[in-house]
Amino acid sequence: MSIDRRTVLMTPLLLTTGAAQAAQPQKPQEGQQAWTISLPDGLPAVRCWLYMPPGSTKPGKTWPLAIFLHGSGERGENLDAVKVHGPPKHIANGRHYPFIVCSPQLEAGARWDPRRLHAMLQVLLKQLPADADRVYATGLSLGGHGVWDWAAAFPNDLAAIAPVCGFGNPAAACNARQVPARAYHGDADTVVPIAQQQATVNALKACGGTVEFIIYPGEGHGSWNPAYEDPALVPWLMAQKRR
Repeated sequence: MSIDRRTVLMTPLLLTTGAAQAAQPQKPQEGQQAWTISLPDGLPAVRCWLYMPPGSTKPGKTWPLAIFLHGSGERGENLDAVKVHGPPKHIANGRHYPFIVCSPQLEAGARWDPRRLHAMLQVLLKQLPADADRVYATGLSLGGHGVWDWAAAFPNDLAAIAPVCGFGNPAAACNARQVPARAYHGDADTVVPIAQQQATVNALKACGGTVEFIIYPGEGHGSWNPAYEDPALVPWLMAQKRR
């Protein structure tokens, strides 16, 4: 089943690949900035928004790191598109988070590859004052699917996940049983029906995983709106540490 969705991108083209590379500062600065992550083993470089919370550039302290994976509508060359939904949108609107946030962008037509995400994380842990025991992954739609796949393929990467209106592979869910999950979905979603994510949640529970499934009655595919406004989400993430 295709999980592509149509998204109206409200912001103009800001950065091309070359511009994002040129915009990268030598060292991360506080706030949200365009960033390019070079990967090993011939993997394509990753363009992203990197958010450093207040005080995070001072030496002597490590910070939790959250990775946000966008949906299918935000793929392409326009890095501003990544700020249409989720944490990078809220950061652009003035919200502060108590953790570093990396919001990478997929190329047009691409899907989230756990191997590439694993490699990206290893580079980030070397470049940033990030705590390897407090790495969180969240994402919506195609990004929620990517979060489930990443947790199943590399469970030791993550302290917790928060997939929104996505779905995983129930047959592989037990690989992620050590990773606590807080999943979200609207029960009126016709793009990614709730039954798909429910199957992954059920499989994870059956093998002893820790998972909470928050369901929004009457909500369609836009369940990321209430999910990223959930006042319990950030405290829940901050309470998790890699097992």
